Formats: sequence, C-alpha cells, structure tokens
Amino acid sequence: MHPIERLRYVARARGAGPSAIGREAAGALAGFADDPPALVTACRRLVDRHPTDGPVWWLAARVLSAADPGTEAWRSAEILADDATVPEVAAALPGDATVLVVGWPESAAEAVRRRGDLVVLALDAGGDGDELATRLARQGSDAITVPDAGVAAAVAECDLVLLEATAMGSDGFVAGIGSGAAASAAWVAQVPVWLVAGVGRALPDRLWQSLLQRIDGDGMDPWDRAFEVVPRELVGRIFGPAAPECPIAPELLRPIA
Repeated sequence: MHPIERLRYVARARGAGPSAIGREAAGALAGFADDPPALVTACRRLVDRHPTDGPVWWLAARVLSAADPGTEAWRSAEILADDATVPEVAAALPGDATVLVVGWPESAAEAVRRRGDLVVLALDAGGDGDELATRLARQGSDAITVPDAGVAAAVAECDLVLLEATAMGSDGFVAGIGSGAAASAAWVAQVPVWLVAGVGRALPDRLWQSLLQRIDGDGMDPWDRAFEVVPRELVGRIFGPAAPECPIAPELLRPIA
C-alpha cells in the first residue's frame, strides 16, 4: 500500500484502540522517512485526526525528533507491541473480585479477560459496554452490562473501578465518557480506582496542553463527546510508564489551520 493511502487509512480509523492505531500509524509514517516536509505534515494530520490517542502523539514526537525517522517508526511499533502493562494489571487484580470498567477499554478489557475469575460490570458507555459484556460472556467470563444511569449503584457493588487512559498529563487523563462519574462515585464510596495507562499514554506537559487545546476547539459540547478529561487525583494507582517517554516535538504544538 502506498504511504499516502496507508496514512489515509490510519487517519480514518475508528473503533480500534490507541495502541493499535499507534502501531498502524508507525508503518504509515515510515513511508515518509525520506521526505521530511511530508513527514511533518503526516504527523500533524494524524494527531489532528486522533487528538485523544496518546500513542499517536508519542509516536509522532519520537519520529519527528529522530535522526533516522524510518528506523524510529518501526522501533516505536515494537515498543507498543511489547508493552507489559496488560499482564501487570492482570496479575495485580484481586481474585474473585467484582470490577467495573467503562465502555470497551483496549488494555483494561484484555486484562480482565485474561483473568477469567472476575465479575465484570461493564458500564454501557455509548453501547460499547454491552458489546464487551457479550464478548466476555461468550468467552466464559461473568460479565454484566450496566446502564449509564446505574453507575453509582454499580460502583457501590464493586471491589474496584478499573479505568483506562487513552492519553495522560500531569494533572488529568482522557478516558471514555462515564469514567469521571465512575471515579467520582468511587471516591465517595471509598472504592479503589486503578488507571491503566500503557506505553505512549503519558505525555509531556506541552504536548498534553496541545492535546487539550484540540479538544477545546472541536466545537462539541462536552456531553456529546465519546470521551472526557478526568482529574488524576481521583485515581489511587496507575499502571504503565511512570513518566513521559517521548520528546517535545514543536511541530505538533499547533493544529493544522
């Protein structure tokens, strides 16, 4: 596939998780390695199209800052593929616990699936929770769909709220709509909240602020988005790299006009 066509495919992608999109984007960006102006444009278009996907920002920043962009693109794809966050979360989850997840989070869903001994309450954010519960039930897990309005009642019945950041800054994180309500209800009920934030999700503050500017400029009411920004102070434990692992690429700080 020609690099332009592959870039368009990645830019239009919907439904895939941030890490999966990041891996696909690496292959697209590698095709522009010998054309620096085109590479800059491709990176900016990707973050403008996927502004809440931390791994896309992480990848673009690493590629734009590298002496050999093509090699760095493929290396970054391997790092995303080798992310050990999911098995770490799966091992840490308490046995026979009741765990609430929101929607169908890429890594958190895989962690609870691997365990198999949990009761999973899937908050039906945008219909994704029902699809996740159905998939888990078919695979032998005990999974229940929770309607959006039942978030507080579900939190009161669970042992742990497991959220997932698609991107994270020093003071907050982006997660599926309903995550803020779940975290707030858990804080009141004194239920632990864990956050899955794998490779590429934690961003330097300047990239994080640029991400927030893109969200603020999308012209949508907050309640109409599929995601929301949640304060980090509502989370008790975070799984994933402790600090941002990408440079600040100035080319990414402003959206394409």
